[in-house]
Amino acid sequence: MKKSILMSVLLAATLAACSNNAVKNKPAAPVVESSKSSQTSQPSAPAKDESASTASAVQTEMSVNPLKDPNNILSKRSVYFDFDKDEVKAEFRPLVEAHAKYLVANPNAKVIFQGNADARGSREYNLSLGQRRSVAVKKAVNVLGAQDKQIETVSYGEEKAKECKDETCYQQDRRVDIVYENE
Repeated sequence: MKKSILMSVLLAATLAACSNNAVKNKPAAPVVESSKSSQTSQPSAPAKDESASTASAVQTEMSVNPLKDPNNILSKRSVYFDFDKDEVKAEFRPLVEAHAKYLVANPNAKVIFQGNADARGSREYNLSLGQRRSVAVKKAVNVLGAQDKQIETVSYGEEKAKECKDETCYQQDRRVDIVYENE
């Protein structure tokens, strides 16, 4: 039994030594992690054209998921509101339209609109205002074709508000955050 274990170890060492000599003259393949799978696997020795196809695969993945492309409007995830208002401002309509088109094109995608308010006003009022804001964004994407089953609304009121002392800071708290499921 000891002899068979020793032979297995020797065979593995010999194969490892042979494979190291064969790979020394080839460039290392870039490691590409996919967000779809948490499993890792050992890449095989790359072929001459494989590095070009790997770069193409990375580019394709970025073009397939526009939500993660920083150059795409879909990477913007907040709609800001005026003080004590729940109407979507004209400057944020293109953002809302882009997310609506994404939801229409991807019927399995699910999104949560998280309404927020600044810390001024009562807790109850801010929860209500945050909900009205999230519903306003939901209605806007519904009008553009997104389905109710894809959308959830929630209000955090002032729970995520920063400790502000000026209007510039308060403006950042009056928003709806767009959060996609499984991201």
